[in-house]
Amino acid sequence: MRNFVITSDTNSDLPKEYIEKYGTVLIPQYYSFDNIVYGDEIHMAPNDFYQKMKDGGLPQSQANNPAVIEDKFREILDKGMDIIHIAFSSALSGSYNNVCMVANELLEEYKDAKITIIDSLTASLGESILIVRANELKEQGSSYDDIVNTINGLVNTINAQFCVNDMFHLARGGRISKTTAIIGSTLNLKPLIIINSAGGLTSDGTVRGKKKVLRTMLERMQATIDDNTDYTLPVGIVHSLCLEEAQALAELIKENTNYKNIMINDISPSIGAHTGPGALGLLYSGTAKPAAK
Repeated sequence: MRNFVITSDTNSDLPKEYIEKYGTVLIPQYYSFDNIVYGDEIHMAPNDFYQKMKDGGLPQSQANNPAVIEDKFREILDKGMDIIHIAFSSALSGSYNNVCMVANELLEEYKDAKITIIDSLTASLGESILIVRANELKEQGSSYDDIVNTINGLVNTINAQFCVNDMFHLARGGRISKTTAIIGSTLNLKPLIIINSAGGLTSDGTVRGKKKVLRTMLERMQATIDDNTDYTLPVGIVHSLCLEEAQALAELIKENTNYKNIMINDISPSIGAHTGPGALGLLYSGTAKPAAK
């Protein structure tokens, strides 16, 4: 049986320790500021990125680069290994289609190879939860096909809720309508966004005040876990310039649920271009995600 590797993209926000532990190959996702493209050889620290946004800067996100995808996949295939790629939601970017296109072209050349592209239908640490489980199964000796089937079965359980300071950046990037952004940003309320079963964004009400945000996110998490929830999977908490809130949410979850393994990381700039500074995200495996409205 051929060996294989699990790959993903930098929108997974996979923490450094997991990248190093698994040797994970990540496809760069790009973003630009002032006509400078970042994400490959050039990077901007998240704190600097979000501070620049607070100062009025308007970054743009970009899809992955097919040429870079080909180089990274070809390097793996040339070693005689197959690929399971866990991709950023197809509903949020053209990156998934780019990866599929490259994979199909390479399979015409590498006749004996296998490349499976899994549409995570999620983002950020939601992808990382799938990456971690896939690598755990690989370490336990699970087969290529068993891992693909297991991860595909987990996709619709990955719940994701985000609270943003306002919806301006989401609307600017076309992720939500301008009407939704205007309504959500009135009365100084903090909009809540979820990722639905189609992998897209859905507005899910508003809350007022930081403490209420944390309590609401916890309550919504508790409403979407049950006796079948796999608490061995990690929980992901991401933030953009609000680490204290992320840490406070982690403590609430540890105190009030059976989840113990919690990953905290910055929201990558390629996603943060749409969420803006002050965003907080919670991602975990629970009951099935709601359908798109």
